[in-house]
Amino acid sequence: MPIVDIEFVASPKDPIGDVSAQAWADTLARVFAAPPGRTWARVRQLDAAAYAENDTPIAADAGPVFVQVLLARWPEEPALSEQMSAITAAVAVLSGRPAHRVHVQYLPPAAGRQAFGGQWVK
Repeated sequence: MPIVDIEFVASPKDPIGDVSAQAWADTLARVFAAPPGRTWARVRQLDAAAYAENDTPIAADAGPVFVQVLLARWPEEPALSEQMSAITAAVAVLSGRPAHRVHVQYLPPAAGRQAFGGQWVK
């Protein structure tokens, strides 16, 4: 049930690219080894004018990519670190951004607090 939000920092003159949401979902599903229809991707763009890093100017084409991952349960180490590295690499390749500009955040596990179609994730 991975839900992945991908948010690019980019200027309106430098859109996030030609990669479809379907391509993001398919690529990330392979990272999670998820069956069809079980990985969801939401892709957004944050205007570069609404983002800053202290005392550091950011080039228009060098904005970061923020990734939030919601899973029913986190995998145990070292699988969690391996998964995070695989997500970072996949996002870097698809976005054309360097891996050091990809920031992955895991949300608290969804089991017991998320429902789909009225059915709790257990």
